[in-house]
Amino acid sequence: MTSTLAASLIAGLPPTGLSESVRAGGAFFGLDFFVLNVLFTGFLFVPFERLFPRAEAQRLFRAEWREDLFYYLVSSMLVQSLTFLAFAPSHVIVAFAPLQGVRSFCAALPWAVQVIAIMFLTDAAQYWLHLLFHRVPALWEFHAVHHSAKSLDWIAGARMHFLEIVILRAVTATPMLVLGFDQSALQAYILIVYVYSSFIHANVGLSFGFLEGVFVSPRFHHWHHAIEEEAIDVNFALHFTFLDRLFGTYHMPEGRWPAGYGISGHPVPRGYWPQFLYPFRRSNC
Repeated sequence: MTSTLAASLIAGLPPTGLSESVRAGGAFFGLDFFVLNVLFTGFLFVPFERLFPRAEAQRLFRAEWREDLFYYLVSSMLVQSLTFLAFAPSHVIVAFAPLQGVRSFCAALPWAVQVIAIMFLTDAAQYWLHLLFHRVPALWEFHAVHHSAKSLDWIAGARMHFLEIVILRAVTATPMLVLGFDQSALQAYILIVYVYSSFIHANVGLSFGFLEGVFVSPRFHHWHHAIEEEAIDVNFALHFTFLDRLFGTYHMPEGRWPAGYGISGHPVPRGYWPQFLYPFRRSNC
């Protein structure tokens, strides 16, 4: 965990854009990134899930764990390409939009305020994109891959179609990059969202009391993945629950957890490549 944190903080973000980084250092695959991150999240969440399990009968190596680990591997190995694609829209906007005054204002904010502002802006952008992935049939075919997991734990959040990862990261990264926040604030947020995403998918049955009224918790996000009809299209926020309260998509039954996870009828096939091709099958064309 210490090695991963040190590597993340030392490396940071390319100060002049990923394209120059690629030219200077060449293309690479993130195998080391994969190993470090699996060790980091594994040492962090596996004991947590064993001590405070939501589903006590769920094994560490539950069904489909290899599948989700492979998703983790693909996104880690292609981290350079994914980052380039995610940053591309913001580079275009910064190049052509007269935003220097706004960027200077944001960069001058106190560091903690910048981190909170980044969390809010990215969550707001993510909320609406997430809702579209549920409401637009063509987008749902991609997002259905993420919802096909029948068990949730810290690694289940890695199950995402490659094209959804590109779109999601590009849309959510644009506000924080365009507005010119300090590099260290961006680094802090990237670490927060990386750990937080694993946390809200984790097999953790703890109640977080009044904090659940402000921040997204595992129980809140587990209802988003629930197979029950009452849980269809609810709980889209990633960080702040008030977004769902504000727009009428909040669902948090008192003292209850979902009875199961996945999609009714379980239409998405098992395996990385069948799931990659699932949105393109002939019946969707």
